[in-house]
Amino acid sequence: SVTIPKILMGYLNPVLQFGFENFCQRCSEVGVSGLIIPDLPPIAFETKYGEILKKYNLNFTFLVTPETSEDRIRYLDSLSSGFLYAVSSSSTTGNANAVLKNEDYLDKLASLELTNPVFIGFGIKDKADFENVTEKAQGGIIGTAFVNVLLQNENWEEKGKSFIESIKN
Repeated sequence: SVTIPKILMGYLNPVLQFGFENFCQRCSEVGVSGLIIPDLPPIAFETKYGEILKKYNLNFTFLVTPETSEDRIRYLDSLSSGFLYAVSSSSTTGNANAVLKNEDYLDKLASLELTNPVFIGFGIKDKADFENVTEKAQGGIIGTAFVNVLLQNENWEEKGKSFIESIKN
């Protein structure tokens, strides 16, 4: 069994097609602890969806980028629960050329004294990247690189374990 928090990330439209409350209820029933829906507008979260998430004891995480203003970062932090997802660059997820050494951005996030821990994601593919971002943040998110390991047809389970161990050790 998995004892770490299970967080789903996806887009709003499929969730709405399923039914937002039905989706949240089902997530709660199967042990999901939080959601990341990048295209859910904060105003919709505040006026409609936040209460549903709370009803089913689901955390919700907003994303911020290097271009996000300090006021907006604080606002999104106030709405988030669990952690704040800080996109490492203005790149796309899984981009090998993502800039992870955006020191000004990481320093800005660290100086804001946010309520939630900050986890950096996008472009983190190995232990060196993870260690780099966790020097100034409370965590790193490895998404695409891990999914790519799992998509390998042979020995994906063992390769997945090895990948995780390579980050931990």
